[in-house]
Amino acid sequence: MLEELHVRDLALIEEAWLELGPGMTVLTGETGAGKTVLVGALKLLLGERADATNVRAGTPEALVEGRFVIGGEERTARRRVSADGRSRCYLDGEMASVGGLADEFGPLVDLHGQHDHQELLRPASHAGLFDRFAGSGDALESYREAFRAHACARMELERLLEALADRDRRTASLVSLVEDVDGIAPDAGEDDAITARLPRLRHAEKLAAASAAAHRAIDGEEGAAERVSEAISSLARVTGIDSALDEIAGEVAAADDALRAAAARLRDYGEGVDYDPVALEGAEARLAALTTLKRNYGPTLDDVLARREEAAAELAALGEGEAGVGRAREAVERAEHALLAAAGRLTDVRGAAAEPFETRLAQAARDLAMPTARFEVGRTPLSRDSWTLEGPERLEFLYAPASGEPARPLARIASGGEVSRVMLALKGVLGEADTVPVLVFDEIDAGIGGATATAVGRRLRSLASDRQVLVVTHLAQVAAFADAHLVVEKAEADGRVHTSVHTVSGADRVAEVARMLSGTASDTSLAHARELLDSAGASV
Repeated sequence: MLEELHVRDLALIEEAWLELGPGMTVLTGETGAGKTVLVGALKLLLGERADATNVRAGTPEALVEGRFVIGGEERTARRRVSADGRSRCYLDGEMASVGGLADEFGPLVDLHGQHDHQELLRPASHAGLFDRFAGSGDALESYREAFRAHACARMELERLLEALADRDRRTASLVSLVEDVDGIAPDAGEDDAITARLPRLRHAEKLAAASAAAHRAIDGEEGAAERVSEAISSLARVTGIDSALDEIAGEVAAADDALRAAAARLRDYGEGVDYDPVALEGAEARLAALTTLKRNYGPTLDDVLARREEAAAELAALGEGEAGVGRAREAVERAEHALLAAAGRLTDVRGAAAEPFETRLAQAARDLAMPTARFEVGRTPLSRDSWTLEGPERLEFLYAPASGEPARPLARIASGGEVSRVMLALKGVLGEADTVPVLVFDEIDAGIGGATATAVGRRLRSLASDRQVLVVTHLAQVAAFADAHLVVEKAEADGRVHTSVHTVSGADRVAEVARMLSGTASDTSLAHARELLDSAGASV
């Protein structure tokens, strides 16, 4: 459940705090007051894209914070959007990504706005909606795995057939590649090793001379080590007199040890450096050969080695000729059998769910003043070559406004008001299957009114019996059914628009419902508002 939403400097909203409870909460207010901005704020917490237009003019950044309770555990989300469009996300106080917010909170909230009507009118979306009800996720995933496996098997067969069709040319190309690489026989990482060794080979004389001179300066006659030894002897004669000087003497002794150790290493290094023109020439030639391989088959030496293995494997397959193609055909046949079986299981699951889905959707529609509506899940088998990742059949929701009418696609016969109610009915049916804890409806009641609006309000409250429902609405009939009523108001001061949000109850709620009914709080509209709230069972 979303318990609290804090918004600052987002679009028209300077600052707003929303404390939300269980059940059904409505947000009402004049058009343009900022109701949908609050829904947009919630979308930002769910990982929706943000840009500079989200930020209130003249402010450095917009801030949205939300506090959720999930399974008794409190979780927080925060999103900052700067005026230059950059976004920062936080999850439980720790930095997070937009994807992290979406993964964490996206499954908790089902957002539905007017644009979702278009989703319902697109048959391509119907399979996904129906599968949510049918619980066919496992069967669908098995089908998709089989579909992909079959596609891979087909691609491998086609690759072999294409290769065999031009076998001689292809064989010559692959043999050339393998021979080029094997002729040089590179080891993984060899180019990096040679590159690291070349400076020492190229500058051996300079390195040897420098290390020898440094060694003489430290450990030679009259060298630094001898001078430090004299210093140690001088200090040893006064040991124990002054602890401060004794401490310095210790440091000098440590320096003597370090110098002698360094001198030994310089000696060993100088003795190990050997100017070897032959070795230098060999290393440079080897590196040039490796560079040529990388240019031809790389870009990296690992890529060269990988291409060599692939070429060898393909040569082996080409060498097998028809035997390899035969095995590939058998693999395609096995994949086909597996796909057919998976497709059968998927269609069985969908078939078993179709009638219950149609019945439940019709029942939900009756609660929304559509007493004679009838629904069908149109399932059209596709030709084998037309199967997709969504299944071996085309699913489309069909609708008939009355029992005697033929069921037809929603897009052809449903009015805007009917689509709103069908979507609401569908949300309820799917919600029972999904158990998403938070449902948000943003002005989905467009095109309806009167008794139908009352039915929609009653249905929304029914959905709120076991989950949190947030509704942005202009309809008093819908608002009357809410457990909590928030009003969004805007006012102009100092040339700027300021939006505020506050909870109304009692006489204030009656006045807001009256405004929604007639635009003013007259005696008549107030009486009508009280009657409406009473009939909805609202406590004011």
